[in-house]
Amino acid sequence: MAQTEQFDTRADHRPAPVGSVVERMRSLRANWPATDGIAVFNRVYLAVTEEIGRRIDGGDFADRRAAVTLDVLFARRYLTAVDTAAAGRRPPACWRPLFQYRRHPGVRPLQFALAGINAHIGHDLALAVVDTCRALGCEPADLEGEFDRVGDILTLLEERIREDLMPGPDLLEIADPLTHLLGSWSLERARDGAWSAARLLWGVRKLPDLAQEFTQRLDAGVGLVGRCLLTPWP
Repeated sequence: MAQTEQFDTRADHRPAPVGSVVERMRSLRANWPATDGIAVFNRVYLAVTEEIGRRIDGGDFADRRAAVTLDVLFARRYLTAVDTAAAGRRPPACWRPLFQYRRHPGVRPLQFALAGINAHIGHDLALAVVDTCRALGCEPADLEGEFDRVGDILTLLEERIREDLMPGPDLLEIADPLTHLLGSWSLERARDGAWSAARLLWGVRKLPDLAQEFTQRLDAGVGLVGRCLLTPWP
């Protein structure tokens, strides 16, 4: 994989416009073959981020500053995982299965897309909410409207992703366990879990040892789900 520039992910860094992360994802898309598992997720996430940017510009979010901050800090956690792997270091456990299986011929594009969404929603979103609260000096409850609005957009796009990437009827008939596996994961449950995790992490922010332990366990648990979603098929 080609080296990528390092991306500043400090929570206290002034958030850049949404367009900055969109451009970064477009540059990654140009560097990876379309069949690469990370590239599959990157295409999906690029479409999500472009849609969120359009809706922010269109006034769909009541608090534009909070929406931009959450969206940018959220995206940077994915970009940090990419930079970490490109540098030869270990990304968070939630992302490792996707990097490990990214070129496996037995993994379908929809599996790559859902495994990336699982890592990003199940782990990164909770931490991005905490990052945003620190950056803006607010509480998670102050971001609930923006969080829900982003979640609604993600749900609509997930439906489109399943339609575009779902294997054809003949393959589903042969590989029925694949249908069962993909149907067992729910974005709605993942985002509900992310919100609960964000509130818990914010509540224990003054107990760093406990917060670190919870974050590590969250990371490991989401990584285990991702590994299951990437089960190779003949």
